[in-house]
Amino acid sequence: MEYFSSDFTLGILGGGQLGKMMLYETRKWDIRTKVMDSSEEAPCKIACDQFVIGNLLDFDDVYNFGQDVDVITIEIENVNLNALEKLESEGKKVYPPTKALRIIQNKAKQKLFYIDNNIPTADFQRFAYKSEIEDSILNGGLKLPFIWKVAQFGYDGQGVKVIRKIEDLEALPPNECIAEEMINFKNELAVIVSRSASGEVKTYPVVEMEFHPEANQVEYVICPARISDEVAQKAQEIALKVSQKIQQVGLLAVEMFQTQDDKILVNEVAPRPHNSGHYSIEASYTNQFEQHIRAILDLPLGNTASKVAGIMVNLVGAEGHTGNVVYENLDAILKMDGVTPHIYGKKQTRPFRKMGHVTIVNQDIDEARRVAQEVKERIKVISK
Repeated sequence: MEYFSSDFTLGILGGGQLGKMMLYETRKWDIRTKVMDSSEEAPCKIACDQFVIGNLLDFDDVYNFGQDVDVITIEIENVNLNALEKLESEGKKVYPPTKALRIIQNKAKQKLFYIDNNIPTADFQRFAYKSEIEDSILNGGLKLPFIWKVAQFGYDGQGVKVIRKIEDLEALPPNECIAEEMINFKNELAVIVSRSASGEVKTYPVVEMEFHPEANQVEYVICPARISDEVAQKAQEIALKVSQKIQQVGLLAVEMFQTQDDKILVNEVAPRPHNSGHYSIEASYTNQFEQHIRAILDLPLGNTASKVAGIMVNLVGAEGHTGNVVYENLDAILKMDGVTPHIYGKKQTRPFRKMGHVTIVNQDIDEARRVAQEVKERIKVISK
């Protein structure tokens, strides 16, 4: 099939920042795109060939969207899978495949998949309702503290909470959930695996992630991770196994814990470009968004090696600020060498909302981390 400067149309479900950055690559290659999102102000709107308003969880909206596109992909996994399955049955190419999405979309199913395939992960219990958790605690079946995760529709740190006492359960939704053992980890790591439709596979270097303690969001992504070669190899091998077992097409970001005794446990996965790969825009030979396009169109995969050490700093809305966004001190960080800001185009900020990111590149990873800290302290995402 001819993709470039042709009538071929790539459909993208979701119009957020990940889709916007994917569109940088489709525009570079003159690939026609159609995007659906529920928001008139979605970041993708300005960069795609056709933008439609629709509910990603509505069967008819998703099914109708897919009628006049050639390949369908996602930038968020919370989409109507019944509609995608029907489109697949009618011959549409859907990547990642709905079979993989059915496993990934529900965190309880995802954890059971790890157990069934001998993939190391933290111990957990599955609950149909929140009320069952309290019964389990009182009867000695579940010990405090633990990590509560909603089974479906959690995103960007939402739907995850540390439960230290029974009272912490009160504010949680009643839905299906898992209770996961708290891991005393040394590092949080991630590996992005790219797999093409015909089965070519490449991995990006292991990255190290530093999280905000309250929002449960990544604050820094550091590449390469400051770990031993042995641990890095172990993480790569486990990520490859997850991708192979789940039969992903496109990108699969595998988030992992490195325990105190250097075991690797899979935390969760994302079947799309991911926050842990944003550094690749400036630091890699082939950035993650181009690689995703290559994979789902079955083009040769690009070189995943880094040209230089890279660190990504998330720009999130400051606490206490809701409304029209202002990026304070953006001009100051533009004066720094090796610093590139990416603004997502969201006009409204709120506490901890992802509004952009900044990439810092340097031959010296320690110097890059120092500059990243300075960037984090200087720039503020506030409201007018």
